[in-house]
Amino acid sequence: MLHFDSLLNAFVTLMVTIDPPGLAPIFLALTQGMTRPERLSAALRGTVIAFVVLLMFLLIGSAVLETLGITIHAFRVAGGLLLFYISFEMIFEKRQQRHEKTSERAITSDYVANLAVFPLAVLLIAGPGAISATVLLSSQLGSEPVTKAALCAILAAAMAIVLFSLFIADRIDKYLGATGRTILTRLLGLLLAALSVQFVADGVIALAKGAAA
Repeated sequence: MLHFDSLLNAFVTLMVTIDPPGLAPIFLALTQGMTRPERLSAALRGTVIAFVVLLMFLLIGSAVLETLGITIHAFRVAGGLLLFYISFEMIFEKRQQRHEKTSERAITSDYVANLAVFPLAVLLIAGPGAISATVLLSSQLGSEPVTKAALCAILAAAMAIVLFSLFIADRIDKYLGATGRTILTRLLGLLLAALSVQFVADGVIALAKGAAA
């Protein structure tokens, strides 16, 4: 049975992991020199591709793990540790530096036309953290059709917010400023750290019960 708290937790986890406000200045750096229509086109294409990637992991991620012989509890621990690493980067401003380096490589590697695919969609939006969070949430809430439909709706809502953030990236960056971005990123990082610790704790407890059985 679905609970509002579980759905809210799933939505918050996705939003904190993807970090739409944090993507805004990176997107501006990636699309520097583009016209506004070109920038909007890249944002739309990148968001759609990221949605498809995350949707695939949402629907078949657990099955892939089973095929590889990886238990969901082990993946929960690994995913939680990865999310904690991302939260550490956010709190100590390491993630922004890494993303800025990524954007510099993208601009100088002569594939600006394809930046909607990489690094925007498959790295910045649908990055390792978002993929891990998607698989973890899917396994945690169950595989019932109603649950999957609810998670798909949550993922779509998260992508809509990402797209909106990219559309108004220039305004977000101007409104937040350097201080606002720092405060927001650190607050989101702290929240993600708490969520990741919960993922790890749940996974360790489940693994311990399995070993004792």
